[in-house]
This record gives sequence, C-alpha cells and structure tokens, in this order.
Amino acid sequence: MVFRGTVTDAPDFDPSADAEGLYNAMKGIGSDKETILDLVTSRSNAQRQEIIAAYKSSFGQDLIEDLKYELTGKFERLIVSLMRTPAYHDAKEIHDAVKGAGTNEKCLIEIMASRNNKQIHEMVEAYKDAYGSDIEEDIIADTSGHFKKMLVVLLQGTRDESGVVDADLVEQDAQDLYAAGEEQWGTDEAKFIMILGNRSVTHLRMVFDEYEKITELSIEDSIKNELSGDFETLMLAVVQCIRSVPMFFARRLYKSMKGLGTADNTLIRIMISRSEIDMLDIRECFRLRYEKSLYNMIKDDTSGDYKRTLLNLCGGDDDLAGEFFPEAAQIAYKMWEISSMTKVQLRPTVRPASSFDPAADAQALRKAMKGFGTDEDAIIDIVAQRSNAQRQEIRQTFKSLLGRDLMKDLKSELSKNLERLIIGLMLSPAEFDAKMMRKAMEGAGTDEHALIEILVTRSNEEIHAMNAAYQAGYKKSLEEAIQSETSGHFCRILVSLVQGAREEGPADLERANADAQELADACNAESDDMEMKFMSILCTRSFPHLRKVFQEFVRCSNKDIEQIIKKEMSGDVKNAFYAIVCSVKNQPSYFADRLYKAMKGLGTDDRALIRIMVSRCEIDLFNIRKEFKDTHDVSLHEFIQVETMIGDTSGDYRKTLLMLCGGED
Repeated sequence: MVFRGTVTDAPDFDPSADAEGLYNAMKGIGSDKETILDLVTSRSNAQRQEIIAAYKSSFGQDLIEDLKYELTGKFERLIVSLMRTPAYHDAKEIHDAVKGAGTNEKCLIEIMASRNNKQIHEMVEAYKDAYGSDIEEDIIADTSGHFKKMLVVLLQGTRDESGVVDADLVEQDAQDLYAAGEEQWGTDEAKFIMILGNRSVTHLRMVFDEYEKITELSIEDSIKNELSGDFETLMLAVVQCIRSVPMFFARRLYKSMKGLGTADNTLIRIMISRSEIDMLDIRECFRLRYEKSLYNMIKDDTSGDYKRTLLNLCGGDDDLAGEFFPEAAQIAYKMWEISSMTKVQLRPTVRPASSFDPAADAQALRKAMKGFGTDEDAIIDIVAQRSNAQRQEIRQTFKSLLGRDLMKDLKSELSKNLERLIIGLMLSPAEFDAKMMRKAMEGAGTDEHALIEILVTRSNEEIHAMNAAYQAGYKKSLEEAIQSETSGHFCRILVSLVQGAREEGPADLERANADAQELADACNAESDDMEMKFMSILCTRSFPHLRKVFQEFVRCSNKDIEQIIKKEMSGDVKNAFYAIVCSVKNQPSYFADRLYKAMKGLGTDDRALIRIMVSRCEIDLFNIRKEFKDTHDVSLHEFIQVETMIGDTSGDYRKTLLMLCGGED
C-alpha cells in the first residue's frame, strides 16, 4: 500500500530535544501554543510516542496530562488526540460513542466502515487495555437489529485481503444480492451483511459492476430502496469505502463543516486518523467533488490555534495549484461510468388512494368549507392523500354535484402558503408547471433558478403539455414570455429547452466520443463560441448519451465537465449548464440539493419548496428523500419540520408538506 499522508517522519529526529522544547513551551505563566502545535504536527505518530517516553524520562511527568492542563477547548482535544496511537485514538472514539446518554451512530459507522483488518484488531486490543471491557459487548449493548449485526461482522476484522478474485463467485454474489433485495418482496438483510462484510475490496468492486449489469441499478440505489435507518447508512458507508476510501472521507469532512456550526469531533477525528495515510488523496477528492480546497474550507470554518493545527495536518492548499489532478480525473471518470451504467428506479411518496370515491371526497371538501370556519385537517387529509389524476376527478365531480368551482372555494377558505400548496396539488402537472413558469417571470425581477429547474428536469412530453397549458392559461406562448424576460445565451438555452426536442434513447458510443472531443476543443475557444457549442450538445442529447459524453470528456481532457462549467462560465448560463450536468448525473440528488438550499439559512424559499414537493411527490420524492439524507446527514422530514416551524404558526402548511414527504428516513 502506498501511503499518501501529509504528515511523515521528521528528519534528524531527537525525542529528548523535542521533549525539552515542549517542557519549555509549557513552563511558567501561559504556554507557547505555536511551538506546541508546530512541533506536534511535524512529527509522525511513532515519533510522538518516543517524545512521550523521553518527556517522562527527562522530567518525571506525563506529557499528555501536562498538555491537558495547559491547553483548552478544541485545540486541547486536537493536540491530545494527536499524542495517542491510532489504535487508542479509535478505541477512545468508539468508547465515547457508546457510553453515556445516547449513541453516536455516525462515529461508529465512520470508523467501522473504513478500517482494515489490522487496524480493527489493534483497536480491539487497545479498547480492552484502556477500558477493561470488551468492545464487542459494549457495541452489542448499545445498538440493535441489523445495524448491530453488521457492526459485529465488521468488528471481527476478517474481510478477505488476499486480492484473489473468483469470477464465478463475483457473478454468484451479484445474483445473490439481487435475489436478496430487488427481486423479492422484502429484503434478506443477512445476505447483504455476509457479502458486504466479508468479501475483498477488489472482489466487491467487480460485484457492484456485475450487479449494475443485472439490475440496471447501482448497489447504492438498491440499498436506498431496500434498507432504512442506521443500517442503511452503515451499508452505504461500506459501499462508499469499497469504491474509494478517500472520497468517503472527503464527503464526511465536507458534511462536518458545511452549514451553520462545525461538527468538530468528526473534523478532528478524520484529520488525525488520515493525516499519515491518505490525506493527499482526500484533498484531491474534496476538490473534485466540492470545487473548493479542503484547506480553504478549514480556513473559512475554524479559527485560532485550532485552525493552524488543522491546516498543518491538511498540508497545503490545492486551490493555489489550480490544476485538476490525474488521480482526481480517474475518480471522476469512474463516477461518470457508474452514472452511465445505472438506471435509477424512481419511487413516489404519493400514490392513488384505494377505494377512491370522488363524489364522497367532493362532499367532504364542501362540508369542510361550509359555514363558519374551515376544517383544514379534512381538506389536507383528502388532497394530500390522492393522486393528481384522482384530484382532477374530484374537481370535476365537485362542479357536477355542487355547481361550484372547487379551486375558487379553496382559494377563499385558505391563505398564505397552505393555500399555495393545496392549489398547487389541485392543478394538473402541466397547469402547475405553467403557473410556476409564469410566477418565475412576473413582477419585478425573474427567478432564473426556477426557470432552469423546471426546463432542465422535465421530459419532452411534460414540456409540450406545459407549453399548451401556458398558452391556454395566459394567451401567450411560453417561448415568447421567456424571450421577453431573459436575454443573451441564457435566453437561447431556455428557448432550446422549451422546444421539448431533446433526443431520447441510449448512448451512441462513437458519437459520444465525438461530442466529448468537440466539448474539449470548445474549452479553448472564445467564450461565446464555447457556450454555443455546449448548448448544441447539452440541450439536445439524451441523458444516457450525455452521461457517456461526460465520461469520455474526462478521458480526452483530463478535466471534469462540472469543473469546466464552474471555472469558465458565469451567471445564469453557468447555472443552467451546471443544472443539466447535475440532472444527467443524478436527478434526485439535484432536487435534494435544491430543497436544501430552499430551506437552509435565514428564511425559507417557500415557492421553491412547494414547487418541488408538489411536482415530484408522484415521481421520485422517495429517491430525493434518500439522497437528501445521504448528502446532508439529516432526513428531509426532520429538515422540513424544523425549517418551516417559524413561518407556519398553525402547522397546517408543515403538516401537508410532511404528508407529501411520506415518512421519516
């Protein structure tokens, strides 16, 4: 194994001199924190152990105890943790995760999914030595179900590390995983545990490829479809580590720092545990995935001596280099390959109600709105638990039976966001899209993000229906409206998309190579020519074909298409092309990101939240939920509950959104 750490053995190492340097830095009033952090972060862990021994020999004191006494807060936690051996550090993290009130499942998952056999065996011994108890017994006492079983399997440290692959067993394992999940009603979790917990990394990578050929689904999508809760999160972490341990940690680091507040324990744990193993690879993966160096993210998110220590462990700023590393290009190529092979099984959260009676529903809605006051609960329970086709029947029946317009009655009885949400659900998908396009363009200013989101993610059929609904509702073509509200290349992109003329069908390999080369050549052209070339391909080719184009683009340019768009383009043009790329790669993930942005921070973009929840609940909101949880470490259900609480005093708007969400992950 080639180690690509940022911390290595210091040359001309003298443990006694270092011990004396640390002693001098801590004696007297106050301490010389810069000397401490610079010395500790420029020595390998093995050298730090020698310093601890030399310190005790020279001064008769425990170095770790002295450091604890002199330092405080996160800085103290970081320096003291650096002084422990990797095995004892992992043991302490596990002990802290299972002892006391509650369990830190994320910590258990991160450590158990990412360590090799040797690291696990050493951690088990260290735990026994440090705490006088058995790590397996403590984990069993604090966890349950399939989550517990998988942790116990991983704790044995018996994964095959021979590197020998049996082609027949690869095929058999892929078939067994298919039979255990997608092929049957219910899931044989034991089969997932046995295969993912024991087979070698090389073997499992081949199993995942074979599995995709059989099912046209990635193993990740199947896990999201079949499993739930902490067990699902653990199995996804195992798969991510099988695919790329550095990418797994890049994702974990990003999650620890994004948004309000920092998960310092996670940040400290990863920076320490990977600094001598693969921090250089993690940095490359981080920059590939998030278009920002790990160094700069740490710099923006932390402060003081704590920040300086973390930056020393990080070892350098990749943004200064400004280049796309070959290793990152290989990862990007593989990511696009996985994307090109997989076919996501779309799952809604709202389905047609059984024993549907439109007349009874129409009468119940009239009763809920008749007289003094409105029974919002009755309205919500009917509207949010019927399919759109059933709602259209209710609309028609309401008029036939009662001679009244249901939409007008609902508008007069409801208000604010609840009214917008319920009316949105009662419109047909084409009417709703047309209305959302109209809202995005009317009044002062244009909501370009909404225009992009709708036009990029709708099928040709949906776009044609939306065009017809817009013409019928507003006596003007949608294309004319777009041309009057937007300009330049952005206008051309939207006009191209609103034709609903995107090609359909699979990738053409020969043409994909030619398209990729044209895009690569366009990167060296003038800005206008580049944008026109990107438009001619990104706005017209089928999504399966574009996945292959983007993969081949990495091969012929050594760059990732996402990076090029972010680096070379700007404004609405950049946002439009970037949305196409994200949708091509993983549309549920694109919507998960849009939902997160609609709710995070100060104030909620209710129009975006309503638009996505209404338009996706009968298509792929279940998939979006899973992507949301995987990316943001919080369920969509919980996020809606928290983020809509302030503006929704009655709770009816929130209740409706949660019903559409369809459950807690």
